[in-house]
Amino acid sequence: MSNGLVNRLLATNSGWGLLALRIPVGIIFTAHGAQKLFGWFGGYGLQGTGQWMESIGLAPGYLMALLAGGAEFFGGLALIVGLLVRPAAAVLAFAMLVAIFSVHAANGLFMKNNGYEFGLALLAVSISLLFSGAGRASVDATLAPSGDRR
Repeated sequence: MSNGLVNRLLATNSGWGLLALRIPVGIIFTAHGAQKLFGWFGGYGLQGTGQWMESIGLAPGYLMALLAGGAEFFGGLALIVGLLVRPAAAVLAFAMLVAIFSVHAANGLFMKNNGYEFGLALLAVSISLLFSGAGRASVDATLAPSGDRR
């Protein structure tokens, strides 16, 4: 991998405010991923989530559950520690687009009707982190060359 690419992945705006986005949203994504992967927190695990995904047309269901759960769990952990936040945010944004359009869009905006408002909020944070990077309180900021800590 070229040094320029690594520098662009780790470069981050120096603000502390991004920590307020990364930590709670990272916890949310990690918990949702753990539901899908391990059945924790009242989730259905890979088998149950895979069957549900297959039933809504996301096939093969087991693989889709593994991909979605892995993206959420490991992407959420990446947000929490602030490591490779830009690629993690890109994957999480994609996962939220899939969730919004395959599950929630037909139900309207509001969560009361299983709508897309929560997914939209998570998508917005993911896109924000994709553009901004992890911020000052992150592993990315520590690893970034000093010229890339904007």
